[in-house]
Amino acid sequence: MILEEAKRRIKKSSNSKWVKRIEEVKEEARSVYDLEGDLKPGVLMKMLRKMLPENAIVTTGVGQNHMWAALFFDVYHPRTFITSGGLGAMGFGFPAAVGARAAAPDRVVVDVDGDGSFMMTGKELATSVAEELPVIAVILNNGWLGMVKQWQCLFYGKRYIATNLKGNPDFAKLAEVYGAQGFTVYSYDDFESAMSESLGCEVSSVIDVKISPDEKVFPFVPPGKSLKEMILHE
Repeated sequence: MILEEAKRRIKKSSNSKWVKRIEEVKEEARSVYDLEGDLKPGVLMKMLRKMLPENAIVTTGVGQNHMWAALFFDVYHPRTFITSGGLGAMGFGFPAAVGARAAAPDRVVVDVDGDGSFMMTGKELATSVAEELPVIAVILNNGWLGMVKQWQCLFYGKRYIATNLKGNPDFAKLAEVYGAQGFTVYSYDDFESAMSESLGCEVSSVIDVKISPDEKVFPFVPPGKSLKEMILHE
């Protein structure tokens, strides 16, 4: 009785002003990026959004990749963007994608990942192939632990230590070894072609996208600083 009466009396408040402000801030953040040039992460995320159905599920790894996805990939429905938000360990993205496909076998599932993060758990390709749980891994491959490199660049005089991933494998060939399909992407046309083929495939795909090692994520809050002191650009 009490709960029913409470439901009757409670009125839903409008959050339209706050939502509008959030959209304004989001556009301001996007506007600081130079989207000209070869294989910009922001452009790739916009292309990915256009190619996927609205109910597709996107997971992310940990690093610059999840920030670019959060900034540029528009989400239309609840529970279709699964990310640790940087609060989990590297390697979250691909196993999460396989799990999402198991839970929603009729949905397209894409993992937006980085080369460093994918290296942590990419062996789960074996699981996705063996259990017939096809997902698409889009690896934004800059050859570095990009987020740490960005810190080293901005705050430590460009002294790069333990962040260059010189030992990375050929991810496309690695995918094929596991029985999945692999693509190496050097252009937007390559990316569109690889995605189109992957969306119609019955096994997992790994799309290795070669981006610049100098790409950075902004806005960026320096360590020990407040939101008012965030860095908007280099």
